Amino acid sequence: MPQVVEPGLHAITYSRRHGTKTRGHRRRYFYKVDAQVDAEATVPEQRHFANVISTFRNYAQYTLSANNRRRKDIYTLPKADQELLSQLGYKQKLDAADKAILANADFLAKIVEDTQMFGDEADGEEGGNTSGEINPPHSLSRDEDLGSLPPNDSSGVVLLSYRRQVHLIVIPTRALILMERFRPAEFDMDKLRSTLKQFVRDWSEEGEAERETCYKPIKEALLQHFANVTPEERRKLRVLVPGAGLGRLAYDIAKLGFACQGNEFSHYMLLSSFFILNKTDGIKCHTFYPYVHSFSNAPNKASILQGVSIPDVSPSDLPAGSNFSLVAGDFEEIYGSESDPDEPQHGQWDAISTCFFIDTAKNIVNYLRIIHRILAPGGVWINLGPLLWHWENNTSNDPSVELDLEELKSLARRIGFEFSVRVSH
Repeated sequence: MPQVVEPGLHAITYSRRHGTKTRGHRRRYFYKVDAQVDAEATVPEQRHFANVISTFRNYAQYTLSANNRRRKDIYTLPKADQELLSQLGYKQKLDAADKAILANADFLAKIVEDTQMFGDEADGEEGGNTSGEINPPHSLSRDEDLGSLPPNDSSGVVLLSYRRQVHLIVIPTRALILMERFRPAEFDMDKLRSTLKQFVRDWSEEGEAERETCYKPIKEALLQHFANVTPEERRKLRVLVPGAGLGRLAYDIAKLGFACQGNEFSHYMLLSSFFILNKTDGIKCHTFYPYVHSFSNAPNKASILQGVSIPDVSPSDLPAGSNFSLVAGDFEEIYGSESDPDEPQHGQWDAISTCFFIDTAKNIVNYLRIIHRILAPGGVWINLGPLLWHWENNTSNDPSVELDLEELKSLARRIGFEFSVRVSH
């Protein structure tokens, strides 16, 4: 009988019923952009991507304005109260916050500075590839002279890549115009602030304790499940990480020697993971201030003005021959269909690792069905995270199915999983 532990925040390892199966594996080392955001993306998707870039670029103006409101609020107080606050150094704290905000703006500007605009003809294919790497459609070699691409006022091209491959996202001029006109709201800025905090979790020394809590059990379960596989043979095992965020879990799994692919839908995360994985080679070479946006519940000034330097490891330190890729797009659309003959999904993954992901489902039945279908016979699904259903009580009229833990386990069994290990943290 399998061991059963009844956790709240839970890590559960599921195994798909069936025997083992051996397959060949294709080698990848790039960011792949799903059709959802490539040259044939619809206008609303292009507009959204342009708006995300605009949110990055408008961070300083928006956040300095919010901090300046604090200054204005001081002058609404009685003179005696203003004097007391002055003695506390409150105004100096606001000045220091301004400097931290400007430092954040410089960091965020670096993330989107490579969204340079080029013409339609940029979506050519790389020639003469002898490295054995996959050349996805609309890709260019990193070594090509991007500056030689012909100008064209009909569209722009945004670069998303990982290491040796560059993907091009074509944004029509109308979307670029909308980007210039777009003014981010609090909702947009909240996503950007959350991205800064995610940098702390995934790529800083300060986030190590949280990574130990969340990522370490997943990696240990993965190694335990494939304990009989030598480190040299791990590269033949394909691991999928849906909801990859800024890519640290997928990176760590690739560093263990597995062939790992992350999947992410958020453009905030995609642009940021591109920057940290593709444009950063050193350790602690970027410093930002993730806690400067709120003064609430702060023990002291230092906690608000604390700087965080990233990354804590060099992203280029993957072992030679590592097979690591990130795919941009919706999990259900990419892995739930077999529309791309060059990218079969059915039974192709030896392991799927989900961390704080499954509660993003509108229809959890479909999530589990897809995970079961794309796992290879004998494959394993490793899950960790709560059931804080993202779409519960939404105002957008999207469907939402919210199961409790017992219902989720029962559903998994009915779909075809069997529980092999359950660990409580």
